[in-house]
Amino acid sequence: MQSRQEGRTSIANAVAIQRSHYRDTAGRYDETHAGADGEHEFALAFMLSTMGLLRIESLLDVGSGTGRALLGAKRAYPNLSVMGIEPSPELRAIGHGKGLSEAELVDGDAQRMSFADGSFDIVCEFGALHHIPDPHQAVSEMLRVASKAIFISDNNNFGAGSALGRAAKQVARAMGLWKLIDFAKTGGKGYTFDPLGDGLAYSYSVFSDYNQIARRCRSVHLLNTVPSGINLYRSAANVALLGIK
Repeated sequence: MQSRQEGRTSIANAVAIQRSHYRDTAGRYDETHAGADGEHEFALAFMLSTMGLLRIESLLDVGSGTGRALLGAKRAYPNLSVMGIEPSPELRAIGHGKGLSEAELVDGDAQRMSFADGSFDIVCEFGALHHIPDPHQAVSEMLRVASKAIFISDNNNFGAGSALGRAAKQVARAMGLWKLIDFAKTGGKGYTFDPLGDGLAYSYSVFSDYNQIARRCRSVHLLNTVPSGINLYRSAANVALLGIK
């Protein structure tokens, strides 16, 4: 297994690869994500439908990309105070060109947010966690800076693939072997890279953070955002989660 120093070097290399990917593909980011992200559009519509009930007045979007979620929230709630963090300057520039101010879409690291506890009523993310080296720390930060709720729309790697493949991954996780298997599958990198698609991605499941969310929220609600069976963990490749504090 990797030493701590090797692990830090691997993460730094991965971040550099992802930043380079977004720099090279920023101009077609919206085009390439519009069709693939139908699940996130569905999830955004669901989140927006709950915000009146929760009396949401401020929102933070983590990993905003070009700001689609922020713009959607502003259209639905014109008086809403919004902010998004996005580490790619090229993607932020596109968001600014769409009308988001430089105060609304800013640089930021989801794993180490600079905001005080409870700074925003709701903190959300749409397809960003599986690009982050430590998504569990990012979720912890989302819980810290949210005063009323968090909303996640992201992958469930244990519910993706064929029935046999899903079963094998679920058994491996139950036996505590999944991290070792994933490490071997990725050649020790811990991530995959698709230059024509999603770029650099880690194997991630929303359910891997369910327990820490449940500890910090009084209720947790799950929604499949793609067709699935009745058991979302076993059959849904993408899942949305609303945690209400």
